[in-house]
Amino acid sequence: MDLVIPATSLLALVLYLNTLDADFAYDDSRAVQTNPDLEPKTPLINIFYDDFWGTPLTHSGSHKSYRPLCVLTFRLNYYLGELNPFGYHLGNVILHALVTGIFTKLSRIILKQTFPTLVSGLLFASHPVHTEAVAGVVGRADIGACLFFILALMNYMKYVKLRDTSHDSSASTSRFVYFLGTALLTTASMLTKEQGVTVLGVCAAFDLFVHSRIKLNRIFERKEKLEGVFLLGIVGIVLVAFRVYFMGNKPPDFSSSDNPASDSDSLITRTLTYLLYPALNVWMLICPRILSFDWSMSSIPLVETVWDPRNIFTLVFYSIIIYLAILTLTFTQTYSSAVDKHLMNGNGHSSLVSSAKHSTNKHKSHQIQRQTSFSSSTNNNNNVSKFTNFHSVSQTASSHSMDVLIFSIVLLVLPFIPATNLFFYVGFVIAERVLYIPSMGMCLIVAHGCFKLYKYYSMNKSGKERMVTIAIMIVIAVYGGKTMRRNRDWVSEQKLYESGIAVNPPKAWGNLANIYNREGRIQDAEMAYRNALKYRSNMGDTHYNLGILLQNQKRDLEAMESYRKAIACRPNLSLAHLNLAILLAERGNDTVAEQEYRTCADLDTSKLKDPRLHESTKISCLYNLGRLYSKLKRNEDAIAVFEEALRRRPEYYSPQSLYNMYGEVLSTVGRTEEGIHWFNEALKVKPDHIPAHLTMAKVLQTLGKHQEAESWYLKASKIDSEDVSIYQHYAQFLGEIGRLKDAATIYRSVLDKEPDNFELNFNAANIFRQLEENDLAEKLFKKVSLLKPSEAAAHMNLGAMYHLNGKFKEAEKSYLRALELKPEDKMTKENLNKLRNLKSRG
Repeated sequence: MDLVIPATSLLALVLYLNTLDADFAYDDSRAVQTNPDLEPKTPLINIFYDDFWGTPLTHSGSHKSYRPLCVLTFRLNYYLGELNPFGYHLGNVILHALVTGIFTKLSRIILKQTFPTLVSGLLFASHPVHTEAVAGVVGRADIGACLFFILALMNYMKYVKLRDTSHDSSASTSRFVYFLGTALLTTASMLTKEQGVTVLGVCAAFDLFVHSRIKLNRIFERKEKLEGVFLLGIVGIVLVAFRVYFMGNKPPDFSSSDNPASDSDSLITRTLTYLLYPALNVWMLICPRILSFDWSMSSIPLVETVWDPRNIFTLVFYSIIIYLAILTLTFTQTYSSAVDKHLMNGNGHSSLVSSAKHSTNKHKSHQIQRQTSFSSSTNNNNNVSKFTNFHSVSQTASSHSMDVLIFSIVLLVLPFIPATNLFFYVGFVIAERVLYIPSMGMCLIVAHGCFKLYKYYSMNKSGKERMVTIAIMIVIAVYGGKTMRRNRDWVSEQKLYESGIAVNPPKAWGNLANIYNREGRIQDAEMAYRNALKYRSNMGDTHYNLGILLQNQKRDLEAMESYRKAIACRPNLSLAHLNLAILLAERGNDTVAEQEYRTCADLDTSKLKDPRLHESTKISCLYNLGRLYSKLKRNEDAIAVFEEALRRRPEYYSPQSLYNMYGEVLSTVGRTEEGIHWFNEALKVKPDHIPAHLTMAKVLQTLGKHQEAESWYLKASKIDSEDVSIYQHYAQFLGEIGRLKDAATIYRSVLDKEPDNFELNFNAANIFRQLEENDLAEKLFKKVSLLKPSEAAAHMNLGAMYHLNGKFKEAEKSYLRALELKPEDKMTKENLNKLRNLKSRG
């Protein structure tokens, strides 16, 4: 039994076992964790209209990556284990082992011998460049596309074999079945990842230049050989047209950081840089020493002049390519001429076009010679003898080597063409998972070359064949070790980004900062954000994330500056506008905040990635603008803004807060019944929405329905007994209806939970003042004056408590501070006059 296929599959499985405990990483977040198409509530049909990330293909911000079959497997994973990463990684590892086994079977067809087949399979199983595709969940698109790619290619090989025995009626029928299989598997490959459609080109090249060995200048003279190519062309046109139609007839838009060369105005820079990229990719396949999760943001500096020393590398690479092309064409032409001469009859006519009177044996002889490279070597009939007499053993071996060379180069080059920027710009510079399919060509050509060396040394009996075997074993061991080492980088996001600092420091530091931030490592996060900006100062997202970090530390001025820088880098970054406006409103800059909210709400975010987030953010801007108008008592303006938000709200925006605030403003202007309607609407959407409970209670309180109002506060407290805001509003309600002791009891129980809550301490101080607990009231008013030193009411009330407690000097000082902040406050002036009169009498 042939153990080659199980051996290579087992190695592929074993090498990636340490990825099963890995977390989601990098692009996995958008493709899996936040992709709505994975959720059961999303109609299954949506995956055929959305891109890989869950955005409608026709949306201008779509990435245009159309991979519904891959998303379907993610949805199956979600069904089985929701967002547990183990199942997703297990699926990738099993799929890689399966692809390795099938590729090994293809290698057997191409290479024939066991030794090179085993080498090819082991190289593919262990190659470190596959780590991104296998260890990263999104790499499943590349692995799945490769699976269907190989199956489509093998189906086409069976098709051409049957086509060339078309005198047999059963074979004539069967060949179209195999071609249909090729078409369906190609479609499946393309629907798993776009790169899969290139298998049609590989099939055509195999048919013309390997199986049939047709000279380029005689392609149209061998019409019987063009049937498959013609059918492949039709399938290709249909699939490409389908693909273009589904993505909305528009290419995707990428930022300049994704592919810096595409943004260059210099033709020389674009040309020289794009010529360098394929050479670097091939070098990565040969020597995968340096790997990175991301190669954008000028990780590879642009080649801006012809004097750049990297052009020497480019020149050498393309010289080798041209040499191989000339060698291939020369051999094919010479070989085809020899075959044509062999097939000519005595009258000088080719046997391919001679009359039907020619014997069946001649037809068989033709059939055997056509399939020399991929037919059985054990066929010893008379016609093979004639062919062998015509071609020496060395010529036959050379033809097989040339077949392998042609097939390997085609398999290496054609699947990589979509990534070359030749037909359209792509959103990356180098992406290691894109090399998953092309790497098959490299594995085949290296395995065959090693076998040729092995045979050469074996025939010479020099003993060096052992050195070849040892060298191969060392390469496979080094590849396997590098793969397992690289797998450890993919176990967690932090390790992955740390491993990428040397290649792409701005992206790596920025991503690391996000992780540190989530883990509460605030100082490390700030340091990492600033490191990222040191390398690349125009990263709007990083400025925004730094702003969030600073805002959470109450460093509002620094946060605002970061948001402004983020907006300067990316004017349509809606989240930066929203957070800047919120800070402006909190600091009393109401006019500027109003302008910022309106700017945010009217942004053109049509070409941004993640359009759901930006559309939701614009509705949030309107919501917060309405709240600002409500605070400023501009209730009619607030109502108009809330109604605009309701009209523009997308289905995926959670509306409960919007409904609640709209109802609250309606109640404020006397439209109480409408307000209660919207409170109920908020509760329909989210029955445990606490703000709706609280506003419902307040409205009922204004209607004098105190018992019903209290029941709503109690309902809210049952939903979340730890939410201090519930008790704060409940205590305020109790104080307003005269139940001061009950209110005081609640305040005593929650003051320690949020000691820096200004409103909580202020309201509690008022209750204790009414209960004549003057010392405690004084203590709390002093605290609130420190929490908000610019709040005039805090200083005025503190002055009143000092006044009542006989601390006249302190009272006068507090009154004067209150008047500095609010010079026209009548009550403060009256209290100050009373204090001074009292002091003058004393």
